[in-house]
Amino acid sequence: MNVEQFYPLFLKSEKAVIDSRKIGKNDIFFAFSGENFNAATFADKAINEGALAVIVEQKDFENENKNIFYVPSTLEFLQKLAIYHRNQLTIPIIGLTGSNGKTTTKEIIHAVLSEKFNVQYTLGNLNNHIGVPLTILSIKPEHEMAVIEMGANHQKEIEFLCSISQPNFGYITNFGKAHLEGFGGFEGVIKGKSELYDYLKNNKETIVVNENDPIQVEKTENYSPKITFGKESSDYKFDLFSEEHFVGLMYNNERAVSKLTGEYNFTNLCAAASLGLHFGICFIQIKNAIENYTPTNMRSQIVKKEGRTLVLDTYNANPSSMTASLHNFITFEGSKTIIIGDMLELGEESEKEHKAILHLAQGLGFNEIITVGKNFKQINTFTTSFENTLELIEYLKSNQIQSENILLKGSRGVALEKSIDFI
Repeated sequence: MNVEQFYPLFLKSEKAVIDSRKIGKNDIFFAFSGENFNAATFADKAINEGALAVIVEQKDFENENKNIFYVPSTLEFLQKLAIYHRNQLTIPIIGLTGSNGKTTTKEIIHAVLSEKFNVQYTLGNLNNHIGVPLTILSIKPEHEMAVIEMGANHQKEIEFLCSISQPNFGYITNFGKAHLEGFGGFEGVIKGKSELYDYLKNNKETIVVNENDPIQVEKTENYSPKITFGKESSDYKFDLFSEEHFVGLMYNNERAVSKLTGEYNFTNLCAAASLGLHFGICFIQIKNAIENYTPTNMRSQIVKKEGRTLVLDTYNANPSSMTASLHNFITFEGSKTIIIGDMLELGEESEKEHKAILHLAQGLGFNEIITVGKNFKQINTFTTSFENTLELIEYLKSNQIQSENILLKGSRGVALEKSIDFI
């Protein structure tokens, strides 16, 4: 079975799935296998439950009469099918990467563009070598554009994801100290993320540039076409303002206030607004999208609980995002406690970066500092410290935090959000 032969059957399908528990009628099930599992064992069950076809990588499970097809590699077939499908599409595709703010920016861009267009976009955090193909395959004839988030933790990953998604527009949110271990340091981060620029330049596609970011300016100097924002001379100029804890932007004296906290989200809003204006969406519609977007994914999310304000930012953390979060949180009115978790995947820089964050936190003068994770535990001899979130929860059961404002910020692996019910 090759991609060209299979494609007509794919066009009759509802969606592509890789989880046997989520198979619906007329879905195509890609049965992955690993050391401890073999999803091909569910092939017959999937067909009996209404799947249109199953792709397996073990010859023994093949049964073409039942639309169970063998391929040497399920993953490679998924990726090749996505590329083939992408080559049939004529809609604009917006590619997005960066060290911080990718998912929030993607969500806001989707909200803005949806004011005028039927937009498909990356669901959740499906931004890797499996998630990007699944998103491409989810684009249907009724969709008028798509927003594809691309994540990476090593060189050449963005290059590969671009070969699948083939974006017509691209935006890098920023270059920060994330995944330093995999990228080989900060310069490696810049090189790895800039693979999106390389693809766009090589294919003469459009780059979205924040002209207040010197790295973005340098990497796109003398290039055209591009959409720019940030300065008086840019294509689009927005002004920052805040309302209570929430960040907003102003365009031609019209204000739009989001439900996001932190000035670092201002550029995310600007990128979305710039794309909206570029595609002919008026600012009144953009304002509507921004003001109606409610973060629910533990990214810059504000929750009111028993008269206190909780800032939940527990989906990811690195030195750049942690620094921005602490500087933002110190501006809140009233007493403030921070619960900060380890920043993962920093490699040899880990101890130095954790020390720098702890020093910053102490210098900012929070009422209480609580750290969670082995990296902070090793260096924290001044404040309350726990090796993991379970220890934190046991502490919280008998020690109520008194502050009016509480920040939870840490890497996904620390799972600080599990402590929310005990605060």
